[in-house]
Amino acid sequence: MEYGRGSPLLRVHGRSVAWLPPLLLLLGIILLDFNTGETFRIITWIVLVPGIAAAICGVWTTAAYGVLSVVTYFVVDSAWPDQYQAGLGDFLLVALGGTLATLAAVVRVRQERQILHIRDIAETTRRTVLRPLPPRWAGLEHAGVYLAADVDARVGGDFYDIQPGPNGVRVLVGDVQGKGLGAVETAAALLGTFREAGYHEKDLGTVAERLEIRMLRHRAHRAAIGRDDADRFATAVLIAFPADAPETIEVTNFGHEPPLAVGPRGVRELPSGDGMPLGLGDLAGGLPPVHRVPLTADETLLLVTDGVTEARDRTGEFYQLAREVDRAVRADPRRVEPRRLARRVRDGVLRHSGGRLDDDLTIFAVRRAGSVGGAPGEDHERGRLRS
Repeated sequence: MEYGRGSPLLRVHGRSVAWLPPLLLLLGIILLDFNTGETFRIITWIVLVPGIAAAICGVWTTAAYGVLSVVTYFVVDSAWPDQYQAGLGDFLLVALGGTLATLAAVVRVRQERQILHIRDIAETTRRTVLRPLPPRWAGLEHAGVYLAADVDARVGGDFYDIQPGPNGVRVLVGDVQGKGLGAVETAAALLGTFREAGYHEKDLGTVAERLEIRMLRHRAHRAAIGRDDADRFATAVLIAFPADAPETIEVTNFGHEPPLAVGPRGVRELPSGDGMPLGLGDLAGGLPPVHRVPLTADETLLLVTDGVTEARDRTGEFYQLAREVDRAVRADPRRVEPRRLARRVRDGVLRHSGGRLDDDLTIFAVRRAGSVGGAPGEDHERGRLRS
């Protein structure tokens, strides 16, 4: 968006036409003034022209319309006999209106530039937390969808990542409790630890332990600096794709939504969240177990956050993820392909909720590359919805 050069809504073939509405208004006032009789003068309405320009045009365009309005007022008003002229008082009103409109345009453009700067910072933060992933990486193909419930947000507490290493490929999907910058900081801390531990550690249980320790350290630091969110926790699913077992995966679930294995024959639920969330492991006396479960070559692993499963329609009914996905893949087995699967879930949730989300929504579909059922690809879509 080019601030000071018109709103994106006022563009034709990529060029700004924001200057056109004030010009049409100016011409309309002139024609109306000349065709309404000598006793009905509306030339003073020309003060609206720079006011309209201040709302949709840049500073210099607004200033130009201010000057043009003053000159036009003088010319048109002078065309009438002396007894019908609007007079000096209205001339000063038009001049003052143009000056104030130019100042208003300066303030508006400055605020828009500040907003753009903030959005650039938010975009950088998003790329730090949810880093871009190649369409095919480390023998996996995947598709990720992120939608923020907050219209002003670019990233929240939902996170996911893939980390290849000498001990296999690890996947992490999670959801930090709460919202705001504190949730983003927590997600970034966990992802940083996952990227290191997922690469270096041989055992998935050790990676899980490192995540739990990182969460506890992060909470302790937040408490030490006096933050009021020091009791924050995060649900997560940690998955390993062993290189020596092509049709099995290892799963550790920290109280998160259970993953779904989606294949042409239907949907099956993998081990549920039998552990406590990250940061609360001491309440359960230890970390959740590592489950080794089958995942066939034609199955895609579907992981979501509670923004999907807790999406409600107008009657308050929750979105039935497993049922809807099962129905979709039985109707069209090609929908097991990660890109199509992620899109199908996204569209289903939005239809179910009427486009209104109460929580951030993350959908992550992943499978081993070269699986049957569709072309590889990804669909990284991180959008914003109005509540």
